[in-house]
Amino acid sequence: MTPPLHIDHAALDGRPLDLLVTGIAQLCTVHEPELEAVGPRRREGLGALGLVEGAALAVREGRVVATGREADLLKALGADAPVTSATRTVDARGRAVIPGFVDPHTHAVFGRWRQDEYERRVRGESYQAIAAAGGGINASVRDLRGRDEDELCALATGRLREMMAWGTTTVEIKSGYGLSLEDEAKMLRAARRAAQAIGLDAVLTCLAAHEVPPEYRERRGEYVQLVTEVILPYMASEGVADRCDVFCEPTVFDLADSEAILRRAAELGLQLTVHADELEPFGGAALAARLGAASADHLIRIDAAGRAALAASRTVAVLLPGTVFTLGLKQYAPARDMVADGCAVALASDFNPGSCPILAMPLVMSIACSQMRLTPAEALVASTLNAAWALGRQAVAGSLAPGKRADFVILDGDDYRLVPYRAAHNPVAGVFVGGQEIMLNPE
Repeated sequence: MTPPLHIDHAALDGRPLDLLVTGIAQLCTVHEPELEAVGPRRREGLGALGLVEGAALAVREGRVVATGREADLLKALGADAPVTSATRTVDARGRAVIPGFVDPHTHAVFGRWRQDEYERRVRGESYQAIAAAGGGINASVRDLRGRDEDELCALATGRLREMMAWGTTTVEIKSGYGLSLEDEAKMLRAARRAAQAIGLDAVLTCLAAHEVPPEYRERRGEYVQLVTEVILPYMASEGVADRCDVFCEPTVFDLADSEAILRRAAELGLQLTVHADELEPFGGAALAARLGAASADHLIRIDAAGRAALAASRTVAVLLPGTVFTLGLKQYAPARDMVADGCAVALASDFNPGSCPILAMPLVMSIACSQMRLTPAEALVASTLNAAWALGRQAVAGSLAPGKRADFVILDGDDYRLVPYRAAHNPVAGVFVGGQEIMLNPE
């Protein structure tokens, strides 16, 4: 059966195309119109790629105009969207094209790396023991508080540029290493500047509830009050953050404190997300679903009740296999059970200096396939469209549907399955954001 053409007919007004990509061996649009109105992808829909062979992709004013078989597409567009000398034509040379990766969980703004802790874990110390001895999150807090915004911006810019080179075009960036109003705001301002400097679309999340800072160690209630009455109102009123996150675990912020923080954030108009059920099945996923959070993240220890709550909601389950891999844990999030139960599953890197210095989404896909048994197609949708749903960016990112921003990756091979199969190989030959070339390797 000939794959359908998808055309934004409202955009056809006789003006020439800005960009035409031809010679695409395999185009993964991740666009299935009958599934789009339902919400994030679930069950069989998680593996629906909208695959077109021998394809072309047309762009105007930074948006996708049309996708489909190359000959059919050019014939259908005709004089309504002509190819002229003003049109840039890119020959994919028999390679595959996929949507740009959407990474919905990162901690990309920090100072120093923590390779010393990595060695300690390899020698047998636990993450919790290292944290109790002054390492972990608070080690990054001490370091970050001593750095200014310009330095943090410069460091983050280099990291985000590397992410983009691995195909990421939309990214979430959290605060959480400042744990004071001044330092949390400094982190997010640095994040926004860094993303803007390289043209990366960034969603910014206030994670002031990442840990209780040392100066409030014996005054946890006062710190929760600082977050709800000072930090979050500032972040919302000044437009510093788009979302609010909380590390919901019994040893960090319990269910009552987490709910108080999240409800206050919702009152202020911030989108919600939750670090949930990572260390034990604590009810964080169910809390996220009950409060209408966009996502619940980690979920290594989620139980059947948590899975049922997510399956009955639009809250996306964001899984972070790179963290489990880096920490050397034996148990991954139960991805196959979650898919079978009807949860909307996404993938993210959790890029951070402590528990996951991995920023490459292709490697995250590979770990998800080999260790959590997602299929390559499921892993791709989880890293694009469902990840966009987790950030509230589904209307503009995550798939190559007509009308969406033209964020896409030209791979260096002819099959999307090569991405997870060739673990640790960078499969990216070209990256385009809003139809603009960020990098392109012609070889």
